[in-house]
Amino acid sequence: MTFLDFLEIAFQADVSRFEDPEFEEYARIHCNENPHTRSKVIAELRSLIYERGECNPRRVDDAYLLRFLRCRRFIPALAHKLMVRYEEFRRNNAYLYDCDAFSLQKVKHVYGGVLPESPKHGRIILMRFGKWDTEAVPITDVVRCALFMDEVAVQQPKIQILGVTIIVDLEGLNFGHIRHLTPTIASQIVSLMGVSFPLTMHGLHMVNHNWFLHTFFYLFKQFIPKAVWSRVFFHGSDMGSLHDHIDPAYLPPKYGGSVRYVISTEEWIDKINIYKDEFLVQELRDLGFTVRDSSFSNR
Repeated sequence: MTFLDFLEIAFQADVSRFEDPEFEEYARIHCNENPHTRSKVIAELRSLIYERGECNPRRVDDAYLLRFLRCRRFIPALAHKLMVRYEEFRRNNAYLYDCDAFSLQKVKHVYGGVLPESPKHGRIILMRFGKWDTEAVPITDVVRCALFMDEVAVQQPKIQILGVTIIVDLEGLNFGHIRHLTPTIASQIVSLMGVSFPLTMHGLHMVNHNWFLHTFFYLFKQFIPKAVWSRVFFHGSDMGSLHDHIDPAYLPPKYGGSVRYVISTEEWIDKINIYKDEFLVQELRDLGFTVRDSSFSNR
């Protein structure tokens, strides 16, 4: 099997909802998940939803509730709080879903790509806000692209279990970028990093920043809970500091690593478009995204 063949299998897996038994041990370690009591805990969360009436989720099936429990170490009360925040986010930001999901490839370069997954750090995602062309792409579409990637990712059991680690490369960021970062936008981005979304974030690593970016940090910090802020790390241009947290085997050469192939966001969206199935299409439409019939899988 060639490397490209392996990549195609990986892309197909990104739309898979298969519960791989090989991840049972990771689920126990990362999520405190016990296959013998799982159904009982899911039922407890479902009862909380009905009893408290604080949110009206569009789904309450086992697979859907499981993503919230895995985010909160199988503690129903915490999973319920997360679901309430997620439903509030969806209600308050419904306009973000009102777009053509597979046209978001136009958000080029901002999301630098997807790196190899690590059992410790989960899926590693590279963001490069300094690459954002503010004249060509509105800030709303930058947020929409992150939202789309999150909504696809949380449907995959492997990502629910392993979570994500985010590297934010701020090289090139200037006042031209920062002036678009309103408190609303900052709040939305923080929400998508796991504060109001069923996605476990192991760490947020800031690189290539300097004194000029204090405004940028302050804008985001006010929306980040203390528990999450403890997982935010500032490395500047010191890649050795980054390596103290992430093994170079999972990083590209620019960050002192050995990964030679980074999956670009444009490529990832294109492959999801190719391998999507009827279930994913309906899920995206139920969320509010537009998925055109002409963009349906041509397999």
